[in-house]
Amino acid sequence: MKFILEGPIKDNIHSLMRKAGYHFQREDVDTSDLVFVRPPRGFPRFHLYLKTEGENLIMNLHLDQKKPIYKGAPAHSGEYDSEIVKKEAERVKEIFSFSPSLPQTEAR
Repeated sequence: MKFILEGPIKDNIHSLMRKAGYHFQREDVDTSDLVFVRPPRGFPRFHLYLKTEGENLIMNLHLDQKKPIYKGAPAHSGEYDSEIVKKEAERVKEIFSFSPSLPQTEAR
C-alpha cells in the first residue's frame, strides 16, 4: 500500500520511524529507498519502504506473513492491501500527524 506524508520534514527520518515502532533494516541499493521493519525480528512483520520526494515522504507498506522459502529468493507471502495493512498505514499517518515536524493538516 502506497501513501504520502506531505512535508516539510524537519526531524530525522530514522527518529520518526522509531517513534512509529519501526527499525531500520537497510538502504535498497537499486532504488535508494530506506527499508524499515516492525517488529525487528520474526514473522509476520510489516515492511515499509520509504523515500523522499521533495519535502514529502513516499511510503510503501506491506505485511510479510512468512520468511522466503528459498535462500536468496525475494518472493514471500506478502499482503499489500489487506485490512490489517490499511490499519497500519492509518496508524503510521496518525503518529506522524502528531509529530511537530509535520503540519497536522498536511499528513494524509
